[in-house]
Amino acid sequence: MHDQLLTITLMVHAIHGTLRRHGAGSRSGPAADRGAVSIEQVLWYAAAAVSVAVVAAIIWSQIRTTASTPVQQPSAP
Repeated sequence: MHDQLLTITLMVHAIHGTLRRHGAGSRSGPAADRGAVSIEQVLWYAAAAVSVAVVAAIIWSQIRTTASTPVQQPSAP
C-alpha cells in the first residue's frame, strides 16, 4: 500500500511540474480572461482523470485479489 501511495504522489508531482514548466498560470490582465476553456484547464482535468483512473485500478486490483482468495468452509463443532 505504501508503494502505491508513493507512486500516486510521484505522478501528481510530475504532472504539476510539467504544467508549471509549460507556462500554466502565466496569464494575467483582463484580456487573458475571455471565458473560453484554456489549455491549463484541460490539462488539469486530464490530470485529475488520470489520477482517478490510477486509484480506481489499484482499488479494483485489490478487490479482485481478495475476492479470488478461497473461503474456508465452516466445520461443525
